[in-house]
Amino acid sequence: MGDFYQNGIVTTLHNLNQRPLEEMEAELRQFSKVRPMSLVLPSLYSELEGDALPNIVKELSKVDYLSEIVIGLDQADEEQYRSALRFFKPLNQNFKVLWNDGPRLRALDQKLIDEGLSPMEAGKGRNVWFCLGYTLASKKSKSVALHDCDIVTYDRGLLARLIYPVANPSFNYEFCKGYYARVADGKINGRVSRLLVTPLIRALTRTLGHYDYLDYLDSFRYPLAGEFSFRSGVCTDIRIPSDWGLEIGVLSELNRNYANNRICQADIADIYDHKHQELSPEDSEKGLSKMSIDIAKALFRKLATNGVVFNTETFRSIKATYFRIALDFVETYNNDAVMNGLKLDIHSEEKAVELFAMNILEAGERFLLNPMEKPFMPSWNRVTSAIPSILDEMVAAVDADMRDYQ
Repeated sequence: MGDFYQNGIVTTLHNLNQRPLEEMEAELRQFSKVRPMSLVLPSLYSELEGDALPNIVKELSKVDYLSEIVIGLDQADEEQYRSALRFFKPLNQNFKVLWNDGPRLRALDQKLIDEGLSPMEAGKGRNVWFCLGYTLASKKSKSVALHDCDIVTYDRGLLARLIYPVANPSFNYEFCKGYYARVADGKINGRVSRLLVTPLIRALTRTLGHYDYLDYLDSFRYPLAGEFSFRSGVCTDIRIPSDWGLEIGVLSELNRNYANNRICQADIADIYDHKHQELSPEDSEKGLSKMSIDIAKALFRKLATNGVVFNTETFRSIKATYFRIALDFVETYNNDAVMNGLKLDIHSEEKAVELFAMNILEAGERFLLNPMEKPFMPSWNRVTSAIPSILDEMVAAVDADMRDYQ
């Protein structure tokens, strides 16, 4: 059972009573009559061959309150796309598979490239961006949930708790961020959130002074969670990064566009585990090393838009302050682990902190070298202004693919 404490400036919706799932789903069925719901699943083809996604599909086949499931499929050839259509057939809902590497969606992407509007970096952010465009185009939902496809501990209760705050007509939330304890197999996971994001936010506050934005970010219990939900209007003007700064970028955009009382976080799972990234200390373009640089740059860019002036000395101070705070966090989490009978490798934790500290400086240097970098994908409002027919063309392309390759 979670605590009921409200920390920070964002509402926290706890799991206080282990409410029966069937009771919550019955309410969601009622909500769907006035606020139709959809689910977005950004997926790599390789995830269809893993352990997590088959169970996710099995669990989702029991859900009866969704109007549509939108699946973004990356890194798939024609035969793999055909296989994906068969793979998702057990879903009882109306579902659409966006074959992002197929000729029809590639042709649409070329139109975007010609206008300078296409996301340039491949990855989850680009996949999510196209899926959000499709949900706008299909007009089948007023509330949308999104979660990853590599959750090995998935059950459909996660979706119910994730979408409930934005589906309930009596709530005024535009956006809900999922959170959970990153504990599995007897150990504490979530190194980037524990050892980079929270200590870095605290270090930025100590170094730069008080900013409402930093208080806002520090209110989220798991800011890097890949699970969130929102009302459909949110995705018309949101601009998100295409790199590993996606989750921080989404939170930053919500902070820019909405009052804090329209944003919440919800406890969506007692147990959560997914595919883990390697630390990759030898290559700053891979794994958690790249992730840490992208996240740090996302924070620096946002603060710069708030008027913060950075220089080399500033980043050195931030790095030194971060390092001390993060090492204190290692001790804190070790004590927490010991008291709960969990494992924590202090050596590997401190190695991660050392890498993240170096990458904070690297991110700062990259920011100073290219302060005009455009990491954000354009809002769909801008895209439809430039190409008014793009959403209709997307729906037609997806329908044609699913018809021709069955």
